[in-house]
Amino acid sequence: MRNFGEKGLSLSQAQSISNLCFQRAQEITNIVNNVNNVSVSIKFGDETYEEIEARPLPENIIELLKEKAKLHSVQAFLMSAIKAKDSEVKRIQKEQFVYSVATPLSPLSETFDPTPQVNEEWAWSTLSDSEYNEYLEAEAYAAHIGQFIHKDGTLDVLRKELPLLKGVKWMEIETGKKVPLKVVKHHTSESLLKLHESLASFHKEKEQRVNYFKAKVKNLVTEKNAIISQENANTLNEVQSRNNKLREEYKTLLEQWREGYNIDFQNFEKTRVESIKKIVNLKIVVDSRFQDTIDKFQVKK
Repeated sequence: MRNFGEKGLSLSQAQSISNLCFQRAQEITNIVNNVNNVSVSIKFGDETYEEIEARPLPENIIELLKEKAKLHSVQAFLMSAIKAKDSEVKRIQKEQFVYSVATPLSPLSETFDPTPQVNEEWAWSTLSDSEYNEYLEAEAYAAHIGQFIHKDGTLDVLRKELPLLKGVKWMEIETGKKVPLKVVKHHTSESLLKLHESLASFHKEKEQRVNYFKAKVKNLVTEKNAIISQENANTLNEVQSRNNKLREEYKTLLEQWREGYNIDFQNFEKTRVESIKKIVNLKIVVDSRFQDTIDKFQVKK
């Protein structure tokens, strides 16, 4: 890492100085952004009122701009160093231990790939063309008729609105003068009720067919998966029985491997901790070009 050594600024000192540089740079920014070209005042009687206060460029504008740029460069230097140190610590922390000895595996160990469970897509595919097409038709009828008759549907809105309609409405054609508007109702409550009853009965019939097919599909899935599960369990038991004989031999090899693994892992962790400790103890070495600015903000001990 660049700009690090045994002597210099700690991370907390660097962060504190960076914050102070930012605050001072912000003060200069506020001064520069608050200037204007004119002041405006008005005299009323014996009193003079200032509408726009005079805020000319400060005489030391060049020095202020140079100071601001220097402050930002110092802050960039410090934050770059802070980020670099933090990144290096995180890089070491993320290092993964890799053991050079492969995990012992029994070459005779038998694996088992269970038959996957089926889903409703499979069940739908088992229906005949006629059944599936009937389902599609029934679902469409149930959905669209349901939208028409259920709460807030077109028919529901018409039934709620009809009793509230008046026979005459008035329109004001000019101030204080109204003319009557004839209101003609297209429906009666009885006709809408009859239509609702007729459609509701038809909707119920189609909805029952939809539910029948959905229930049939769920049952097919349940039954098929029960068969698959039993077959998988039987096969798994057979495989496990054949592997049990090999397990004891493998256990001995695995214990030996783990001993070696634990020793190497402990050494790896020890080295990691030492590396992090070394990085943490490093200080930010201040470039001479930034020293005068840092000296202004650094707390003397």
